[in-house]
Amino acid sequence: MNTSLEVEYWVVDIDGDLVPPDTLLDVSDQVDPEFVEPMLEIKTTPCRSMAELREEFRGRIGRVVDAAREQDKRLVPLATPLYASPDDIPYREKESTDLQRRIVGPAFDDARVCAGTHIHFEQSNVADQLNALTAIDPAFSLVTSAAHHRGERILECARPYLYRRSCYAACPEQGQLQPYVDSVAEWEQRLEHDFDSFRERALERGVAPGTVEDEFSPYEAAWNPVRLREAMPTVEWRSPDAALPGQVLQLAAAVRSIVTRADDCGTVIGGSDSPSRSDAIIDSNAAGEPLSLPDFETVETITDAAIRDGLENPAVRNYLRGLGVTPAEYDPLVDRMPDDRLSERRAKQLRLRAADQLEADLEQRRVRA
Repeated sequence: MNTSLEVEYWVVDIDGDLVPPDTLLDVSDQVDPEFVEPMLEIKTTPCRSMAELREEFRGRIGRVVDAAREQDKRLVPLATPLYASPDDIPYREKESTDLQRRIVGPAFDDARVCAGTHIHFEQSNVADQLNALTAIDPAFSLVTSAAHHRGERILECARPYLYRRSCYAACPEQGQLQPYVDSVAEWEQRLEHDFDSFRERALERGVAPGTVEDEFSPYEAAWNPVRLREAMPTVEWRSPDAALPGQVLQLAAAVRSIVTRADDCGTVIGGSDSPSRSDAIIDSNAAGEPLSLPDFETVETITDAAIRDGLENPAVRNYLRGLGVTPAEYDPLVDRMPDDRLSERRAKQLRLRAADQLEADLEQRRVRA
């Protein structure tokens, strides 16, 4: 199953201040600007094996890091900048972003403090892939990298809270986790319905008729944690934070294994073997059998617990073990962060420390290679 990655990183100068990437965007065609100035996105091509994905991902990040060093810049693998004013994170001039801000409303500003990881899987048995990724969703807690926003510690997993519960609170169809589906046709029907709602909201906010259609299709107006990408075409999981390269690859390998099993064997939801308690986990049934998934209400319950408590919550850990993942093997960056309120100066120091950790992660793998 071809797999690819997209990871967003903050760009800072040697003092830890957020700065535009400028010519870092010229390092590769696989390095793109993001919708806010002090961020870039590093992508891989579709890779047939995890070994290929590791080599390409680390190599590309390494080249960007080296170029950044020559310009007295650093890459920061944190889900939020920890402490930032709106002036620190200006939007890039882009019609689609301006339109989205008008439609979603003031809460959209919370999206610009979020840096994440997107994992793409080649489409095959699409409904089973979608449903597996939906059930997997709480696994974002394995690589959580920030709990702070504007200096305040808000929740263990700040980014999914800000993105889903704040930014898209008024437009849940566009940004929150969606229920399971029986078929691709059902997914597309849902997309069309949600797109209609998006257009109606646009009209209520004075957007001229036809403007939404000029900038978005139903597929492009969905920023949910799990979504289909029509152009690539892939099934995409957008839940994890930006994190260290090794952490991203560790999680990608685990999720790829689960999605591969769902693709090969199918899935069953809420069957006789499927757990239903609030601390339920995905049934670890025999190889070759369909992957048994808990009901969607259980997924939502565990996801809420993961946002609030991360891996500190026993129900979250139990759930992840049921996925076949060992939480103790993961070391989220958020666990290395202070719990108290951060000053702007302290936030800059922590950004630089995270940049050091990213470079050390790359160097450690180079030495092993």
